[in-house]
Amino acid sequence: MFTSKQRSHLKSIAANLEPIMQVGKEGVGDNLLKSLSEALEARELIKITILESATDEPKVMAQEIADALKAQVVIVMGRKAVLYRYSSKNNFKHIEY
Repeated sequence: MFTSKQRSHLKSIAANLEPIMQVGKEGVGDNLLKSLSEALEARELIKITILESATDEPKVMAQEIADALKAQVVIVMGRKAVLYRYSSKNNFKHIEY
């Protein structure tokens, strides 16, 4: 879990991010999870869009994805969700918070 200060810092970084993927009526599948996992490994912080055609509410979908990826939900605002997971890459500039 994040402290409020850590969450605030990650939210400020995420404000400038563009969503990298959309989750739609197909829901959360293996290919989607694989792509998001690779993105988290490369960036640590990602923003996704959950479309209106998605099978569940945005907060529920974001938490489902985060649980499957062993990531954390930073924030869900409207239909946008921000996820964070520490990258295991060596020689990687990690987000400091």
